[in-house]
Amino acid sequence: MSGFAQQFLAETLQAVQQLDAAQIEATAVELAAVRERGGRLFILGVGGSAGHAGHAVNDFRKLCGIETYAPTDNVSELTARTNDEGWETTFAAWLQVSRLSAKDALLIFSVGGGNREKNVSPNLVRAIELAQKVGAPVLGIVGRDGGFTKKAAKACVLIPTVNPEHVTPHTEGLCAVVWHLLVSHPTVKQSATKWESLK
Repeated sequence: MSGFAQQFLAETLQAVQQLDAAQIEATAVELAAVRERGGRLFILGVGGSAGHAGHAVNDFRKLCGIETYAPTDNVSELTARTNDEGWETTFAAWLQVSRLSAKDALLIFSVGGGNREKNVSPNLVRAIELAQKVGAPVLGIVGRDGGFTKKAAKACVLIPTVNPEHVTPHTEGLCAVVWHLLVSHPTVKQSATKWESLK
């Protein structure tokens, strides 16, 4: 058991080394473009990725000046829609009320990216289909094969699978690394973080 920490860290390093920097750069360009055209960024995730979405909303708003929201931050609406209409439409219905348009963008955080055939994260699939319908670009930070998100995305950062036993922890852990990279990227960042601003 004493070697597990070393193994996990080695896997993390391997995954980081395999990240596609060009896709990260493309994502940064798309995020800056959302701000420039006066659009909004909607961050969607389920489970641990929902927690990440709430954190990332703060970072993109405060550090990057992008109007950003996560449907999962409103637990009352999320659970009412789940109870009354079903899980599959929770995000798409929320986005329709927010009048999702071509000026806006979706940013998907997901281990698998959504898969209708396997009925995994069908609410992400429905939200992405709505974005396609209105012309809003889809961005993603996803794992495994990227699922429906990768197929639909204008830019997508795929977290490599280096150990099939650790897909979820590596994807969710490195998602946080990638979004923090993005909010630190000079193309996207507008404001200094607190500790770095102290002299």
